Amino acid sequence: MKALPAIMVAPNGARRRKADHPKLPMTIPEIVSTAASCWDAGAGGIHLHVRDEEGAHVLDAGLYKEAITELKSTVPDMFVQITTEAVGRYSPQQQRQVVKEVKPVSVSVSIAEMLTDDDYSSIVDFYQWCDQESVAVQHILYSTNDLESLNNLLKSYKPISSRLHLLFVLGRYAKNQQSRPDDLLIFTDWLSGVDIGADWAVCAFGQSETECLLAAHQAGGKVRVGFENSLWNADGSVAASNAERIAEIKQAMDNSDKSD
Repeated sequence: MKALPAIMVAPNGARRRKADHPKLPMTIPEIVSTAASCWDAGAGGIHLHVRDEEGAHVLDAGLYKEAITELKSTVPDMFVQITTEAVGRYSPQQQRQVVKEVKPVSVSVSIAEMLTDDDYSSIVDFYQWCDQESVAVQHILYSTNDLESLNNLLKSYKPISSRLHLLFVLGRYAKNQQSRPDDLLIFTDWLSGVDIGADWAVCAFGQSETECLLAAHQAGGKVRVGFENSLWNADGSVAASNAERIAEIKQAMDNSDKSD
């Protein structure tokens, strides 16, 4: 299983549109162009959402395959991760099915969404299939409830405990979705109390994104940054592009490493 990149860009997400930021990529050519500029700025991977002709988020295997092909052509060494985000439209079965149709290198899966039907047998079958096909699953975790759900899943399917990819989401349920570095503590405290080998990363909502991601880096984690979660630079200005956000985060991480 490939390790998570130190910096992954999440350039668009499922909900924001051009009205939120004119440089938010919607089409596959825009996504590929953004990926290339973010690679040059220091991102080793991309968290991929695709949109339909009306700009709505879709779990479409054909669009995913097209985007992955174009990304491999333009940025061949970039780590590409697809999403299974439901946005209230897709069932756990549909989420699992798109992964099986695409067979990506990596996929992000919300524990809360995947368990909405309580079908642990199908979930375990899905993880077994991912193991066989070398698909890395990054588990998205928002809260202590999600951590407990992951604990239960690990009991159901122990092999994933030695090769976990995790994403800790900071600030999703905070007032006005404004994250703080202290939001990381529930996750790092949990990690210190479990015996697993986890490759983990953090994303954060709101204007403190840079501060939160730097705290994650200093704690030994990796980071996911981009317009999916935040549009703001550390000084409070709106970033001109996803690449500008990548460049700021990389510089902050490099400065932190030099001061250690």
